[in-house]
Amino acid sequence: MGTMPEGSSTAGRGGPRTLAEALRTRGDEELAALLRTRPDLLTPVPGDLTQLATRAGTRASVVRALERLDRFTLQTAEALAVAPDPAPYETLLGLLSGDEGAPDIEAALPHAVDVLRGQAVVWGGDDRLRLVRTARELLAPSPTRPSPTGLGPTVAEATAGMSPTRLQEILAAAGLPTTHDPVSAVAALVALFTDRTRMGALLDTAPPEALTVLDRLVWGPPYGEVTASPTPPVRWLRDRGLLLPASPRTVVLPREAALHLRAGRAHRTVEPLPPEVRPATTSITQGRPQVVDSTAAGQAFTALSTVEDLLKDWHEGGPAVLRSGGLSVRDLKRTAAALDTNEQMAGFWLELTYAAGLLASDGEADERYAPTPAYDDWLTLPAAGRWALLATAWLTATRTAGLIGGQDAKGRTLSALGPDLDRSPAAEVRRRVLELLATLPAGTAPDPESVLARLRWERPLRGGAADPDTNAARNAAAVGPTDLRSRIAAWTLNEAEILGITGRGALSAHGRALLPPASAPAPAAATDAPGSAGAARHALAEALAADAAAALAPLLPEPLDHVLLQADLTAVAPGPLQRPLAETLSVLADVESKGGATVYRFTPASVRRALDAGRSASDLHAFLGTHSRTPVPQPLSYLIDDVARRHGHLRIGAASAYVRCDDDALLGEILADKRSQGLRLRRLAPTVLAAQADPATLLDGLRTMGYAPAAESAEGDVLITRAHARRTPPRTPPAPVPDGPPVPDTTLLGAAVKAIRAGDLAATVERKPVPEPAKNGELPRTTSAETLATVQAAAMTGAAIWIGYVNADGAASQRVIAPVRVEGGFVTAYDHTADEVRTYPLHRITGVAELADDPA
Repeated sequence: MGTMPEGSSTAGRGGPRTLAEALRTRGDEELAALLRTRPDLLTPVPGDLTQLATRAGTRASVVRALERLDRFTLQTAEALAVAPDPAPYETLLGLLSGDEGAPDIEAALPHAVDVLRGQAVVWGGDDRLRLVRTARELLAPSPTRPSPTGLGPTVAEATAGMSPTRLQEILAAAGLPTTHDPVSAVAALVALFTDRTRMGALLDTAPPEALTVLDRLVWGPPYGEVTASPTPPVRWLRDRGLLLPASPRTVVLPREAALHLRAGRAHRTVEPLPPEVRPATTSITQGRPQVVDSTAAGQAFTALSTVEDLLKDWHEGGPAVLRSGGLSVRDLKRTAAALDTNEQMAGFWLELTYAAGLLASDGEADERYAPTPAYDDWLTLPAAGRWALLATAWLTATRTAGLIGGQDAKGRTLSALGPDLDRSPAAEVRRRVLELLATLPAGTAPDPESVLARLRWERPLRGGAADPDTNAARNAAAVGPTDLRSRIAAWTLNEAEILGITGRGALSAHGRALLPPASAPAPAAATDAPGSAGAARHALAEALAADAAAALAPLLPEPLDHVLLQADLTAVAPGPLQRPLAETLSVLADVESKGGATVYRFTPASVRRALDAGRSASDLHAFLGTHSRTPVPQPLSYLIDDVARRHGHLRIGAASAYVRCDDDALLGEILADKRSQGLRLRRLAPTVLAAQADPATLLDGLRTMGYAPAAESAEGDVLITRAHARRTPPRTPPAPVPDGPPVPDTTLLGAAVKAIRAGDLAATVERKPVPEPAKNGELPRTTSAETLATVQAAAMTGAAIWIGYVNADGAASQRVIAPVRVEGGFVTAYDHTADEVRTYPLHRITGVAELADDPA
C-alpha cells in the first residue's frame, strides 16, 4: 500500500474526524514506523486500527511517548496544547517563533510536527492539527497543574460562571461597547487582547505599578494572591479583565493577555537545535589521540589487575550474603581496604564482576559470594579479550553502582550486589554518552556540562522537566545534576575513565570500537529470543567486542617471563608476568607493593607455603634460577635451605593429634615451652607427643611458636596442602532490566501491520443487509441453512464474505473469509483477518453476509 499524505484522501470531506481515520490514510511503512517507535502499542497486536488508535490515546502510552521526545518536539506539543483545537500550522509557528519570527524555528518545526504526527501524538492535516486528547490533558494548563509554558486559562475558561453584569462592567472599563449576552462579551474581550494595536493602547494607559504586576505573572506561574481590598494597580487590572478571578483570593492572567505581553511566544526560550558537545577548555590531549589511547590502555590493564585481585581475594569463598540480599557495609569496607580504594569504587568493581558473570552467590544454606566457573574461563583469555568482556558487560548492564550507599523510596540503604540497583535507562545513557564523545575529534575530551546539557535536551521529561530558565533549574545546576539520567551520565564519564574506555576524558580508539555504526541494528538485549533478529544483534555485539580487543591488544604490555631478585629478599617484576610465573611466585612470596612494578618479598612463612604445596628446595632453586635476570642472592638461597631443612622435621597426625620427631631433645624443648600449654601435650614415647587439640590447631600452634612442622597421612606420608578454589555452580550474568517493551524486528512489524489491516477490513467493510441485524453490539444471526447456502455459493464464486464466529472459549469475533471448500460440517477458507488459511466449524458461525459490491 502506497504512502499517502495524512488528510489528503479526506480533504474533500473536511479531513479525518478521528485518530483512527487518520491512521487509515497511512501507508504500511508509516504504520510500521509508528509501532517501531511506540512498541507498547504492539502487545498484544491490536485487532484493527480503531483499537490501535484507542491504545495510542491511553495515558500510560502517551506519557511514554512524550518522555521520548526531544526538547523542541516537546515544546511543539506544549505550544499545540495551548493553541485552539484544532490549530492551523501557521498558528503553531506563531506560538513558537513569536511576532518577530525565527528562521531556525521555522526550519526545525516541520520535522518536529512530522515526529509528533508519526508517533500519533498529533493527527490531522496542516490546516487542522490536533493533539491526542490525553496529551492535551497532560500538557494544557490547569489550576492544579501549571503548563510547562507558564500560560494560564483562556478568557473563556477563566470567565466561566462569571455573572453577565460583571462581564459588561469589564467591557465598559476596557473601553468596549456592551453586548447583549455573555458569549459575545467574552468574544469582544478576546478580540481586544489578541489585537496588538488596541491591546498596546490599553496598556499604555496602565499605571507603572500595574505593569510591574504583569511582569511578575507573564512567564508564569500566572496565578497570584490578592487581599479583600486589592491595591489600586491590581484593581485597575482586575477591572479591565487583565486579571480574572480564579478563586475568592486568587487571580489569574488570561492566556490571550499573556501571549500579547510575550510578543506571541508560548515559551520564554525555544530550543530548536540541540546544544553542541563542546571540547573541554583544559584538555591537554586535544589532537593527540596516541596519548589518549596509551592512557586508556594503562587504565584497562589496571582494571584487569583489580578484578583479578578482587576475585583472588575471594578465591576460597567470599563474604556472606545478607538476608535481604547484597553485601554488608562491613564487608564492603574490607573489600575496599583489600583493593586499596574507597568504598564507592569497591562497589563499582563488585558490580562490574557481577554484571560480567564472574561473581555470584553460591546458593548454599549459608549463602556466600564466590567466583563462578566463568571466571576460570575468563582467566584463559588474552588480556584484551578479558577487558572487552568487562567493557561490554558494563555497557549493557542496567545495574547502577553509583546508587550504592543511597536510599530507596522506603528509606532503606542500597547495598552493593543488592537487589534494588537496576535502573532501566542506565544502558541507554551509557551508550549515548559514548556516542556523544565519539562526535568529537579523536583525542578531544568533552566539557562534561555540555554532555549533560545535550542529554537533557534529548530527553527533557526523563531527565527532569524543569525549564532551563527557572530559578530551580539554575539552583540544581549549581549543586550538580539531580535527575537520574544526568547522574547516570556523570557516573558514566567517571566509570569509563576507570575502566579504560576513555583516557584523560577523551574516547579511546578501543572505546570507539565498542560502538556500532549508525546503520547497525539496536544493541543486543537480554530478552532477545534465539533465532530472531536478536541473534543478529548478539552477533554484532560479539563482533564489536572482538574489534575493541584487537584495537587494545597492541597497546597492552607483553607479559614478562622473568623477575629481578634483590639481596634484601625481594623480587621486582618490572611489568606484568606470564600467568604460570605469577601464580608460582604468589605462592613462594608475598606481594609487598604494586604499581608500575610489583615487589614480592620472600619470608620463612612464604617459603614454607611453597614447600607445603609440594615444592622441594631444589625445585625452588631451579625456579628462581630460571626466571631471574639477576643472580640468586645468597641470603635467599640460605632462607630456602634453612626452611627446607626444618620443614617436615616434625610430623603431625591424628590421634586426637600427635607430634613425632626423631630428635627427642626437640620434643623436650616443645614440652618445656610455656606457649605449648594450650595444646595440652604429653610424651607417649621418646619420639612421640600426644595432644588433645585437633591436627589443624596443633599445626598452627607449633608454627606460631616458630617451628616448621608438616602434616602427615595415616600412612605416614607428608600431606601436600593446596589452596582450595571455591566456585559457585554455573551462573548466568544478571539480565538487564528492559526500558519498556523491546523494539520489534521487521518480520514482526510486517505481520502485525497485515493483521491490523485485515482486522480493520473486517470491522469497517460494508455488508449487505442480513435477516437479523446486529442489536446491542451482538453478532447478527442467520439460520443454519442460510449460512450453509451462502458459504457454498461463496466457495463456488471465490467471493469474500463476512461472518460472525464464536470460538471454543466463547469469544466472539467478526471475520472476512474467502471460502475454498465446504464439507463435513466445516468450511476451509482464507481468513483475511488472520492472513492465513483456517478451518471453521459451521455450527460456530453465528451469522453470514455478503460483502457490498466495490463501488469502483
